Amino acid sequence: MAVEVVMPKLGMAMKEGSVSLWHKKEGDPVTKGEIIANIGSEKIETDLEAPADGVLLKIAVPEGEGVPPGTVIGYIGQPGEQVGGVAAGAAAESAAPEGSPSGGAVPDAAPAGGSAPSEAPAHGRDIKISPVARKMAEAAGLDIAKLTGTGPQGRITKEDVEHAIANPPSTPAAPASAGEATASSDGASAAPSAATAVPSGFTEHTEQIPVTGIRKVIAARMHDSLQQSAQLTLTLRADVTDLLALQRQMSETAQRQHEVKLTVTDFISRAVVLSLKRHKQMNSAYIDDRIHVFDHVHLGIAVALDKGLVVPVIRHADRYSVLDLSRQIKALAQQARNGQLGSDALQGSTFTITNLGAYGIDYFTPILNTPEAGILGVGSVAEMPVYKGDSLQRRSLLPLSLTFDHRVLDGAPAAEFLSAVKDALEDPYRLVL
Repeated sequence: MAVEVVMPKLGMAMKEGSVSLWHKKEGDPVTKGEIIANIGSEKIETDLEAPADGVLLKIAVPEGEGVPPGTVIGYIGQPGEQVGGVAAGAAAESAAPEGSPSGGAVPDAAPAGGSAPSEAPAHGRDIKISPVARKMAEAAGLDIAKLTGTGPQGRITKEDVEHAIANPPSTPAAPASAGEATASSDGASAAPSAATAVPSGFTEHTEQIPVTGIRKVIAARMHDSLQQSAQLTLTLRADVTDLLALQRQMSETAQRQHEVKLTVTDFISRAVVLSLKRHKQMNSAYIDDRIHVFDHVHLGIAVALDKGLVVPVIRHADRYSVLDLSRQIKALAQQARNGQLGSDALQGSTFTITNLGAYGIDYFTPILNTPEAGILGVGSVAEMPVYKGDSLQRRSLLPLSLTFDHRVLDGAPAAEFLSAVKDALEDPYRLVL
């Protein structure tokens, strides 16, 4: 009996997931525990392992299509085995989730470049096409009735749309018959598609990547953040010469006695938490025309992954020492890289820190993780000459970039918060007492 491959629930708050990438094709052999697909939800992307040995009989949910947790997305069994009473080779449409455009018997799409047959569907929604392919075609201005589907029973796939975008017709096709439908009801000629509007040569030798999974969520949220808030960025440098000396002094002891490697990020996190407790207006969120000021600090620490940026949350960070924060930061970062974070661990932050110092960046403009009122960007430490009294000294300076929501607070209180972070970093013993 065929084994069902189901969409896993990646967290209590997960309502929908999608297959970012199938690593196997129908008919490919699989081994139990082998990675067969990448699964993504709003902020998480992880590997999906095969639940049994055999062959991948059927892919029921194509890449990019969102389905609820628990939905059957594929079947694994023995070659020739039936899926739900239907032979694997003929189960393409019957295995699709309820409501999917692939479900049910509908006429095949009209061949590209030819006239529509009399039995062709009257509406584009009746054509067999995957959801991601439909969105790509609409964005490119393609007539899906003129696309040739290479999927099961003529279903149009994203590869078909990509091929059509990359290979636009050189000249407009003449109508095959007087009865052929025109692009508009008044007989006007069709507007050029997005693909034909691209300058000559731009569609050649280019890779077109559908925006799915984490990348799609990041794109939407960053755009919404800029559209829905009034963002302003302040910058300054903190002298962390004494902090780096303290970190070096504590590192060996912390490693030996507590098995924790203290980093500059750990001290910055502590400085931010202490400053948020003193400047609570920054530890707030703009929600439904109200400013919500929080007593607790749920600190978000941005972690860069190959597939995108995630922000695991340290809850009640104001209760932790530098050592405890260090443990939490490293544990959450490792879980994020291993794809082990649930969606609950990525929600509810009241302030976020993002660090690009490892990339040699000085100042930058971090985008708010809305509805939070603030996010701190950390740059790369630079050695510079600085006057201390009348003497010129070599000091280590850390660039800090604070983006805040001007709807929540004005420049002066935001500057006071950033100065408080600077003062804490420049008096590092306050961070460990």
